[in-house]
Amino acid sequence: MVTLQFEWIEGADMALGPPTYATSGAAGADVRANFPDRKSVMLHAGARALIPTGLRIAIPEGYEAQLRPRSGLALKHGITLPNSPGTIDSDYRGSLGVIVQNGGAEPVEIFHGMRIAQLVVAPVVQARFVVGSMDETARSSGGFGSTGTG
Repeated sequence: MVTLQFEWIEGADMALGPPTYATSGAAGADVRANFPDRKSVMLHAGARALIPTGLRIAIPEGYEAQLRPRSGLALKHGITLPNSPGTIDSDYRGSLGVIVQNGGAEPVEIFHGMRIAQLVVAPVVQARFVVGSMDETARSSGGFGSTGTG
């Protein structure tokens, strides 16, 4: 198990707590909107906004945290994260914000304390990038749809 360190940003509602797993089998921990003024934001159809969480995060080297949409918000209201998954690098120490977008047809209120995203922790492998000749494969340069449709 990996430990993530959090700090509260000044003015945050600490009663909301850090991200939490809703069930023992959950891959993503729920992240809540934490508005300093405890109010809400009305997100109109097609609009997007940066929603504060009231938290700063420290991720251990060799890991990343990914912000992903919550399926219920996506299905019921069209709320998604336009940069999903949003990657938080291990060397970032700023405030944790979530970019949400309303892909639905009706306005949606993002209210204080609302579960707006999932936080998934994953190991990171960094690659060494080399320019040179590559080996051939049966697929070769066949792209979109080249392996069939069924």
